[in-house]
Amino acid sequence: MAKKVVWTLKAEQNRKEILSYWKKRNKSNLYPIKLNGLFKEAVKIIQSNPHIGKLTTSGNVRSKIVKDYLMFYEEFPEELVILAIWDNRQNPENQEYFSTT
Repeated sequence: MAKKVVWTLKAEQNRKEILSYWKKRNKSNLYPIKLNGLFKEAVKIIQSNPHIGKLTTSGNVRSKIVKDYLMFYEEFPEELVILAIWDNRQNPENQEYFSTT
């Protein structure tokens, strides 16, 4: 049975900001819809195989690559928690999430 997926407020905010950015930049919903589909697909993959993501230096937090983004998540006995989505094109020194090194 697949674990329940819970998005933190931070992860939801990240996703909204990313999709909004692409909608404004492209003046179209096409890419944001495609990208959101990729985020959803990544969640399904994580649900079926929680250890697929690269382990970070922050405890049991893992990261899954989705296009130019890292989706950070943590597995618990009953659920998977999506913690944040980070744009890999940003300055890594500004990364406020988790180190993957």
